[in-house]
Amino acid sequence: MSALGRLVVIVVFEGVDLLDITGPPEVFSLVRREAGEAADYRVVLAAATMDPVTTGAGVRVLPDTTFEEAAAGRIDTLLVPGAVEADRERGVRAVTDPSVVNWVRELAGGARRVASVCVGAHLLAAAGLLDGRRATTHWSTARQLAAEHPEVEVDADPIFVRDGAVWTGAGISACLDLSLALVADDLGEAVALRVARQLVMYLKRPGGQSQFSVPLEPVSGSRRVEDLRHHVLRCAGGPLTVADVAAHAHVSERQLTRIFKAELGMTPGAYIESVRVERARQRLETTDDTLEHIAGTCGFGTVDTLVRAFRRRLGTTPTEYRRRFRT
Repeated sequence: MSALGRLVVIVVFEGVDLLDITGPPEVFSLVRREAGEAADYRVVLAAATMDPVTTGAGVRVLPDTTFEEAAAGRIDTLLVPGAVEADRERGVRAVTDPSVVNWVRELAGGARRVASVCVGAHLLAAAGLLDGRRATTHWSTARQLAAEHPEVEVDADPIFVRDGAVWTGAGISACLDLSLALVADDLGEAVALRVARQLVMYLKRPGGQSQFSVPLEPVSGSRRVEDLRHHVLRCAGGPLTVADVAAHAHVSERQLTRIFKAELGMTPGAYIESVRVERARQRLETTDDTLEHIAGTCGFGTVDTLVRAFRRRLGTTPTEYRRRFRT
């Protein structure tokens, strides 16, 4: 394989998510149109053999090279997608093939940077590439990743996370956001934004943008906690406090905190704030309400409190969020 250009190697294997391996090449191909020869990305699909690979969607793809051949070349970016299997309750679990994990580990050793797409983070973690690092994955498998790899600092909220030369992205359409972020890292924000326009994406979302809304979070198996979650959803627009929720549950604030951490992985205060941020996001996206009105009706009280919550949760301000996401 030629050493010219930025070689992007995408790992493919049986059951891989189709969009994970087709989305990034679209981004890199458009970069050449926008930036000319300065881009010079070359994207190849690498697999164990040259035989067709059947994706999770049932569509077959043809590899361009083998893992062995790719490992002998000079890789600029290694992209690692993932695969899932469904359980009887319609939930999903990320699956990892030990042979693919071994190849990912070897290929990563010769790459300038490594990025996982969606549940591909599970392959990176199994290969030891996320040890001691902050990482994200699709929200539906974040708890699995944290449970199986406690040495990884799993953050289920961002669209993508960069920790040194290792990038991890959420799923599934977030593969485009991750790819655009890689382009911006190479060629600058202006080029990435032009590509986003060509993709008819409203904008290039920042990595701190939340990948899911509060009601979509994994629910608790406890009826009591589900009742508390719905109580928060009903009352978060008013002056709801942790003490109020504890009183509703007939437990102490300390006991309530233990319950929320065990069942939802966060404190009651953090959950209340996340619900309020979600409400504010929806108002910012769909209304012309002032920040003062949004802060008052979403339970923040003051604009300063609203701004601090947005910076903490989304890494941006309400004004910037509205500018980017107003529909």
